[in-house]
Amino acid sequence: MMSVHNLDGLAPAIREPQQDSDIELSIVIPVFNEEAVLDALFSRLYAAMDRLQRSYEIIFVDDGSRDRSVAMLRQQYQERPDVTRVVVLRANAGQHAAILSGFEQARGEFIITLDSDLQNPPEDIDKLVAKLDEGHDYVGSIRHRRMDSKWRDYSSKLMNRLRERITDIRMTDQGCMFRAYHRDIVRAVLDSRESQTYIPALAYMYAANPTEVVVQHEERAAGESKYSLFKLIHLNFDLMTSFSILPLQIFSVVGMLVSIFSFLFVLFLGVRRLVVGSEVEGVFTLFAIAFFILGVLLFAVGILGEYVGRIYVQVRNRPRFLVKTILQKPLDLSGDGSQQD
Repeated sequence: MMSVHNLDGLAPAIREPQQDSDIELSIVIPVFNEEAVLDALFSRLYAAMDRLQRSYEIIFVDDGSRDRSVAMLRQQYQERPDVTRVVVLRANAGQHAAILSGFEQARGEFIITLDSDLQNPPEDIDKLVAKLDEGHDYVGSIRHRRMDSKWRDYSSKLMNRLRERITDIRMTDQGCMFRAYHRDIVRAVLDSRESQTYIPALAYMYAANPTEVVVQHEERAAGESKYSLFKLIHLNFDLMTSFSILPLQIFSVVGMLVSIFSFLFVLFLGVRRLVVGSEVEGVFTLFAIAFFILGVLLFAVGILGEYVGRIYVQVRNRPRFLVKTILQKPLDLSGDGSQQD
């Protein structure tokens, strides 16, 4: 029997994931306007999980879809209510907020995140599970022969190198959300009060024994990517400003150096005027230097604005997401096999 719970209030920011010793694996999948690919996802995902012969649950989180995604998720729940749960958010909250809402509902000892576009094949879940069984509490993934466009591939590699230089986060492939976590790591992520965060990097900070595995990467099965160039840039700014103040420190040093060289240059021009006399040569050079310094200052103000903006978002303390409906089988709380709401 289907149990529908309407949650009109705020989803708690630090609610711990539910505990159920009978469930080993929780698969959390955010969904946003993915009606074109869901049927293929269902057929491949459930087959892959059944082959593992491990107790599991699959938690789909609809992130404010405007197509038939919710109806298809509801139908899939009705077909497999024993292992399927559906969380429907009231409005689009973003991929990471949707994953956090799934984390709150997860009951398994291990939690695995997977995108719904099938670019990371569900058949590779066993690779992550094998690493978890070895005792690792965080398993990242490295996409083998990425099937994205060249500009996304190159930009991702560039941001990987930049992130490694300015943070202590060591991830070979930061853009891949196909990852596995021990529930203790998920609990620490949920306890974090940050209004905006990059989950793989935050979880890495809490991990005691992280590792990575190589997984396959496929072309998108259907539909189109929900990440535009602007969203990718915004995501990388979030990543840098969430885990390092090095950009601010760099511009502090640059500001001091520019001030020193500017002072020395003023002394040089003063001495030159006394020795050679006034002249108009070099005026364009001075303009070029002035424009360069102005550009550095504007860029520094932009970086500072990113940090101030994060503070502004944080102090507003708005909810990261609102849960509208949860479709799930009633929990067995009696211990005698009977089900209760």
